[in-house]
Amino acid sequence: MLILVGYLVVFLSVFGSFLALGGHMGALYQPFEFMLIGGAALGAYIASSNGRSVSLMLRAIPKAFTRSPYAGKDVYMELMALLYVLLNKARRDGLMTIENDIEEPEKSAIFAEYPRILHDPILIVFITDYLRLIISGNMSPYEIETLMDQELEAHQHEQNVPSHALAVVADGLPAFGIVAAVLGVVKALAAADQPPAVLANLISEAMVGTFLGILLAYGFISPLSVAMERRTTVSVKVLECIKVTLLASMNGYPPQLAVEFGRKVLYSSVRPSFGELENHVRQTRAPAKKVA
Repeated sequence: MLILVGYLVVFLSVFGSFLALGGHMGALYQPFEFMLIGGAALGAYIASSNGRSVSLMLRAIPKAFTRSPYAGKDVYMELMALLYVLLNKARRDGLMTIENDIEEPEKSAIFAEYPRILHDPILIVFITDYLRLIISGNMSPYEIETLMDQELEAHQHEQNVPSHALAVVADGLPAFGIVAAVLGVVKALAAADQPPAVLANLISEAMVGTFLGILLAYGFISPLSVAMERRTTVSVKVLECIKVTLLASMNGYPPQLAVEFGRKVLYSSVRPSFGELENHVRQTRAPAKKVA
């Protein structure tokens, strides 16, 4: 993961330059200052959080160091193929023919063809919930779109809780570093009767606190916050693809054109070309007929 590469570059650049300038790593080894800064930041985070936000944080941090499941074209091709098959079957044979598929997707022959989507609880719930509402026939496209927008907003807000909390922690780390430095200076002033060499060592130890607070904030915690927020943005974009596709179908567009609507909302880095999507959709027609 690039975040680990970035961390390594930060570490080597900072400490490698320090050593190249003639510094000694032992001078930076101040475990109690690290405990003071880290402990104070952790305590402040806990004080400003609740159980739900802590749970989200514990789940989000490990994921930030792994590859996003929505990082390549393949998952989007699979998603749009699934939507095409479902919409094509509903258009050809009637909406009620996909009721069993969306009620029990884990037992559906259609969903079984797309395991990455089937095993993603967020995507599968979003698809089946709104197809269920569409089948009910009691809501207009405008009402469905409004509900989708509200759900997307709630999803984005919830998923961004950890990244926003880390951003606040990163903002506070330099201040906690100053706290550590001030305490170190207080300690040095209390030893004013000591020889200059001893005082100089105490003051240098105090300055390590400021150094650690700034380095942790801008070299490690802030980049992690940005990476987590970017991951959330990508997950929202997948749901927007589903939203646009389903709404296009509700407005009367044929399945092949509806998935084209969904394709257009994707980021260029993962968006398949028109030809790629068209060829992929053609390949799904035969399986769709068998399933129907």
